[in-house]
Amino acid sequence: MMSILLLIILSYLIGSFPTAILAGKLLKKIDIRQHGSGNAGATNVFRVLGWRAGVGVLLIDMLKGFFPVFWLTPLLLSASIAMDSLFYYQILAGIAAICGHIWTIFAGFRGGKGVGTATGVFLGLQPLPVLISLLLFLIIVVTTRYVSLGSMSGAVLLPITLVIKNVFTTDTVPFPILILAILLALLIIMTHKENIKRLINGTENKLSFSSAKGGE
Repeated sequence: MMSILLLIILSYLIGSFPTAILAGKLLKKIDIRQHGSGNAGATNVFRVLGWRAGVGVLLIDMLKGFFPVFWLTPLLLSASIAMDSLFYYQILAGIAAICGHIWTIFAGFRGGKGVGTATGVFLGLQPLPVLISLLLFLIIVVTTRYVSLGSMSGAVLLPITLVIKNVFTTDTVPFPILILAILLALLIIMTHKENIKRLINGTENKLSFSSAKGGE
């Protein structure tokens, strides 16, 4: 029981690492939440600080989800639980990390939207479906230049891909992972509600490939 509690706490703290906020303070001595879209995520860092900082923040945010699922959970629990139930605790660690990213304890519980960290979580759980979702994300961003639309589309595609994998392959996706994918898609849509309003109104910011300006 103590190992499980430790896993949840550590996963939350890892997810809480305020990557975008630190990048703003270290590179320009600003609070990234007071610039651009006001979001403490990789896309806003790209807009305000440039593409190198944005890519760096995105990779670290993905590691914040991948690390607790792929490495920390087996490290803490593999000696005390059956291996066929390990994924339950990986899901728990992933949820804690995503919550940490969105509601970081290190910055007044105001973090990012959870897309990068959620991607890292599922890279640790179901890598191939995540890569398919990332491909859709890239196609939509390149063709429409709306990062928010790409993020939501990729999130919605993930549970669909998991269902297709269950139907057409013998590599069955555990039901709790499918439920997590559905809940994360709903969460990501919820955290993008302002973007949805702007998309409907035609006022959503577009990503510029020729400068550091873009929008999510």
